[in-house]
This record gives sequence, C-alpha cells and structure tokens, in this order.
Amino acid sequence: MSTAPVFWWQFPETTGRGARVRLDGPEGRHAALVRRLTAGERVDLADGRGTVAECVVAVAHKDWLELDVQDVVHEPAPTPRITVVQALPKGDRGETAVETMTEIGVDAVVPWAASRSIVQWKGERGEKALNKWRATAREAAKQSRRAWWPEVSALHSTKEVAKLLASADQALILHEHAEAPLARLDVVLSGEIVMVIGPEGSITPQEVAAFEAAGATAYKMGPTVLRTSTAGTAAATVVLARSGRWG
Repeated sequence: MSTAPVFWWQFPETTGRGARVRLDGPEGRHAALVRRLTAGERVDLADGRGTVAECVVAVAHKDWLELDVQDVVHEPAPTPRITVVQALPKGDRGETAVETMTEIGVDAVVPWAASRSIVQWKGERGEKALNKWRATAREAAKQSRRAWWPEVSALHSTKEVAKLLASADQALILHEHAEAPLARLDVVLSGEIVMVIGPEGSITPQEVAAFEAAGATAYKMGPTVLRTSTAGTAAATVVLARSGRWG
C-alpha cells in the first residue's frame, strides 16, 4: 500500500471529521493534473503548524479536488526546538542541506553570510536563492510527512547570529578544532537549541570569539571534516538522538 501524498492547506477553524473541503490553487492543480488522483484515493492535508487532516478524494475535477475529511489530528510542537545556522555553501548544496535537515526533523534553518562564504546573497539573486531554500524545505516536509514544517529565515549577519545564540537555551558551534565531542553532549530537553555550521573555508577566529561571547560552546563531530552541506544534518542527527525526540 502506497503512502498518501501530502498537500499544504490552510485549515478553517470549523474543519473536522465529516467535512467536505476543496483543494484548489497550485496544490489542487498538482494533485489533479500531476498526481492524477481519483475518487477513493487517500490524501493528507497539512498546514505545517501541527494540524493534519486525513482525507479521501470524493470528486476529482480538472484541476482541483473535493475531499471528504476522515479525521483531523493536531500534533504538539516538538521539543527541544532545533535551529541550524547554515553558512551559505556553493552551488545547489544549500538546497541539499535544507532538504536533508528537513527530512530528519530540524525545526528552523537560518542562512548565514559568513566571512569566508564564497556565495553572496544580494538583491534579486538573494531573494531567488532564499525562495529556493524555502521551497525545498516545504517539499521535503511533505515528502517526510512532517506535521510541523521548518521555518527558513531571512539571511543573517554574524551579529544577528550572535544575538540568536545569546537567546538560545543551548548554543553550539561545530568546529573541527574543538576539543569537546558532540557525541557526548548533554542536550537540554526543552527550549531551543541553536547550532552554527560554518562555510567551506571554516569559521574565522573572530566569528568563533563573537559566538562564544554570546554563550556558545564549540564541539567537533569526529576525526573527519565534513562538507558544510552535510555537517548540519550529521550534527542535528546526533542532537535529535540525544534529545529524546527520536524515542
């Protein structure tokens, strides 16, 4: 039995079991024209904020669907909340990082203009890149069937990242020269964890100093050096496992 496809939908407060709803717009066109869903097939609707409606297609129109709601589930927000500050990588590696971090359960991704980042987001190019990250997170959240979809914030400067770290319940820097192993981290069980992933050329000593002054602690993953596009996923996996969110 195949897994039901997931589509984004804004839930009216009155939506409940037994309701008939209309999936139209871009999501409805994708469901009807691309997925070619037909009457009787299972569909899930999610608002990305914890609410999921389990539905069955009642009527398939040319470019929209009528759905019968079988059940509505409200999932609490996961805790601790995990935010990854991701230095801008080259090419499409940013989308790769966002995709895999979304799949494993990261709650927020913060693009960071690090000193040694080769890529720069400016003007229209920056807006286009940010929209790609957000679209990637949305599609990965659907694929991985998440009730809570990650937020992808606007580009942050080093000063803004330091403020984010200062407000976190636990602040981490992933650095290959750190002494403390991330695998032995005592993870906080509530609140927000913020971790910083540097660029290909590594975090500068000045950036490390600014982040440590904001309350962050440096940790290393292991004996090997990971690409910036994979380091966030690897580090978040360790934190998720140690936080109890994976049971």
